[in-house]
Amino acid sequence: MNIKEFIKTALEEDVGTGDITTLTTIPADREAHGKFLAKESGVLCGTDIAKQVFETVDPSVVFTAFFKDGDKINKGDIIAEVHGRAQSVLTAERTALNIMQRLSGIAKRTHEACEAIKGTKAVIADTRKTTPCMRVLEKYAVRCGGGSNHRFNLADGILIKDNHIAAAGSITAAVESARRNAPHTLKIEVEVEDMDMLREALEAKADIIMLDNMSNEEMKKACEYVNGRALLEASGNMGEKDLLEVAKTGVDIISIGALTHTVKAMDISLKFKLK
Repeated sequence: MNIKEFIKTALEEDVGTGDITTLTTIPADREAHGKFLAKESGVLCGTDIAKQVFETVDPSVVFTAFFKDGDKINKGDIIAEVHGRAQSVLTAERTALNIMQRLSGIAKRTHEACEAIKGTKAVIADTRKTTPCMRVLEKYAVRCGGGSNHRFNLADGILIKDNHIAAAGSITAAVESARRNAPHTLKIEVEVEDMDMLREALEAKADIIMLDNMSNEEMKKACEYVNGRALLEASGNMGEKDLLEVAKTGVDIISIGALTHTVKAMDISLKFKLK
């Protein structure tokens, strides 16, 4: 992902032909000093991107961060300061905040999920249910929150889902075809919905088996049956589940689409005084 192009596009979307309110109310030579304030506790992410947003609008703007991405922050903390031409700060403000708030929300939600399963062998992973053109940033936020990344895009790994199975004819046929046609360096994951599909996937020597929308009891039976012969991933509305109970079934990975697709942005504000 080209971060500079992303920032440029985001600014063009927000600014349009010009920040008419700022341009008509603030003198061009007026300077401002602002502080980014955390209005809730969480995990910070996006400070470097925010810095680049201000620098894109005006290279003379100085952005100083007091925390780094992945740091835990408390309500009331001053995250960063920015100073420079007031017009520039005001024009860049919303784009910088939008990015930092969303990424911090993802990092916070991921951290909470990781804390929920602390002490188990399971890891929290994201999915491809991300905002278009923001995937690299959102997956980065998941890492800042302590989670792991699932495949970044369709070229990253083989994940045989229900429609692939239907088109190929069976799990066995799909896995065998993948073995013949894909590089040996790629792992093969198969999505299953019941024990019969699980057995077929295991016999076909899938490397990873995704247990889709199974109950905790079913997942526990699956883990006992597989007994380490393949990695097992719990999936399907995991954001609504008791994650500790899911982890206790013995699964290796818990993938949660809600980390990115329904996350609540963290509340951060920018307050400044004119000089």
